[in-house]
Amino acid sequence: MRRISRITVAGAATASLALALSACGGTSTSAGSSDSKGDKGLAIAYDVGGKGDQSFNDAAYAGLEQAKKEFGYQTADVEPTEGETDADKEQRLVSLAKQGHNPVIGVGYAYASAVKGAAEKFPDTTFGIVDDATINAKNVADLVFSEEEASYLAGVAAAKTSKSKVVGFVGGVDIPLIHKFQAGFAQGVKDTDPKVKVLSQYLTQTAEEGGFASPDKGKTAAEGQIEKKADVVYAAAGLSGQGVIEAAAANKVWAIGVDSDQYQQEALAKYKDSILTSAMKDVAKAVYNLAKSVEDGKPETGIVRGDLKTGEVSLSNSNPKFADDAELQEAIKTAKEKIISGEIKVKSS
Repeated sequence: MRRISRITVAGAATASLALALSACGGTSTSAGSSDSKGDKGLAIAYDVGGKGDQSFNDAAYAGLEQAKKEFGYQTADVEPTEGETDADKEQRLVSLAKQGHNPVIGVGYAYASAVKGAAEKFPDTTFGIVDDATINAKNVADLVFSEEEASYLAGVAAAKTSKSKVVGFVGGVDIPLIHKFQAGFAQGVKDTDPKVKVLSQYLTQTAEEGGFASPDKGKTAAEGQIEKKADVVYAAAGLSGQGVIEAAAANKVWAIGVDSDQYQQEALAKYKDSILTSAMKDVAKAVYNLAKSVEDGKPETGIVRGDLKTGEVSLSNSNPKFADDAELQEAIKTAKEKIISGEIKVKSS
């Protein structure tokens, strides 16, 4: 174990952490193996929607679980609170670092200011942030993805599958990150079949308005697109995407999931036959890899990007109707090869 045990101060630190976390988000898990000897490893702080979103946050949790199992140390994962400030987020990360957790990861671009502040206070702790590339610090890893590449493939799938020649995109919040999903999807659709119309809608202008955490908003948006003849709807909306999938299932059209393989999500099991595929980004792998780099004594730092070439963005093949469609799979394979080779340049805005 390449980490100094904090067992001698565990009593005081645990008490102070409990007070701090009660004010800025509760710890949903703080677990370790019986032989972990007090060592504290990876900790994550969730984005809007929290654990159980069947998407972005749950993917980060999967990476944490893998690290906990492999390295046998104590981990922590902390929920966000409604209406919290950047200062609240920073205090959450600071509390985890004080406890001795290393690395500490903020899940989502909203943690940018908090990660920057906490990293300055704890230069010997490695911090990570998912979906933000703005922090330039020796002890920070910016874990980012080429979401537009997987979204392009989702666009190919949508265009090849649509019978109405109308497909939909539902974005959670109108921000540059989600613009990447929309841009790649629309380009994939148009390159595959220029006759297919793409309907696009954003649920909110800011995350605080619930764009990533409101299944009802997602459902309403999808229903509106389905009324306009969309028969494939792609959501990049976090927890709100569940509403999009529900609407697709109710109207017997296709949904395309995002971030995680949503066909496999237990909470979405009753809708899975309507989930064509999911445009995945391997947040679990990124989280685990950062934890492993710290464990190996060579912490990742700077921009760490996952894309089609590294295998960290992809389309899921869990739905047999999707996986067994030879013509569709060939079209996706061809597009993927052209993106990796550089023949296709995927737009990010």
